[in-house]
Amino acid sequence: MAKTPIKYYLVDAFTDSAFKGNPAAVCLLEEERDKKWMQAVAAEFNISQTCYLTRIPNSTSPNTRFRLRWFTPVTEVKLCGHATLASAHTLFTNGLVNSNIIEFDTLSGILTATKVPDVSPTNVSEVQNGGVTDCFLIELNFPTVPAIDFNSAEASLVSKALNDAPLIDVKRTTPADDIFVVLPSGKSVIEMEPRFDDILKCPGRGLIVSGAAPPDSEFDFISRFFCPKYGIKEDPVCGSAHCALAPYWSQKLGKLDFVAHAASPRGGIVKIHLDEQNQRVLLRGKAVMVMEGSILV
Repeated sequence: MAKTPIKYYLVDAFTDSAFKGNPAAVCLLEEERDKKWMQAVAAEFNISQTCYLTRIPNSTSPNTRFRLRWFTPVTEVKLCGHATLASAHTLFTNGLVNSNIIEFDTLSGILTATKVPDVSPTNVSEVQNGGVTDCFLIELNFPTVPAIDFNSAEASLVSKALNDAPLIDVKRTTPADDIFVVLPSGKSVIEMEPRFDDILKCPGRGLIVSGAAPPDSEFDFISRFFCPKYGIKEDPVCGSAHCALAPYWSQKLGKLDFVAHAASPRGGIVKIHLDEQNQRVLLRGKAVMVMEGSILV
């Protein structure tokens, strides 16, 4: 018996240009499917994240609510920023919600995505002249991720994995269990060449590598994220990593608002506000839809 086709969209997140930022496959489900099937589809797409949206009817919330799950090519994860941004972009641009706020029921609790105007000078001018009608950012409301002290006895493993890069600071995030490494500069983050075989030998899930941006840069800090254990050698733009990066750089730089650069080959930009009182991180970014189709099995 033929299966009902399942619509999907391929969206590049944290970018305003196609084939940049971080790609995510967003699959729209009428009802939640078996986890084994969802993992198989994610392996078929073989990109950093494939996610699944299922509308939750008769929700008690005043906002439209969807169940959202995220899968790498090899496993399900508990938190993903760029695929959440891609999901919200898909729902907003296809007219599948009639409000500017979407709630996602996830393994990390209820997360919200809000459509907000892009008030950059270029876009304001274009809108006033009638040239652009969809200038908006999506703001994600995520929990902060604490970073605790790291076992210094294992620091040599981390340094070797980063091609003997000098380590200024090493932390461990919880509960994500990533190693958070600070290098002497953003330039050293960009130029660093990881040794993926050695990253596999490091404790934890993956490596967040960061450094301060140069004083004359438009950015505040620069980062990269490596997660070969989850089938992602380098995540092009890891939104959830910024839930740990924001509190750290807030203490170092003495500010709450940042523009961060993800320095993977694809590159990406994340605008951040740290809500210290509520221990939340607001991540703002753009997205571009580059492909759509149907899953037939």
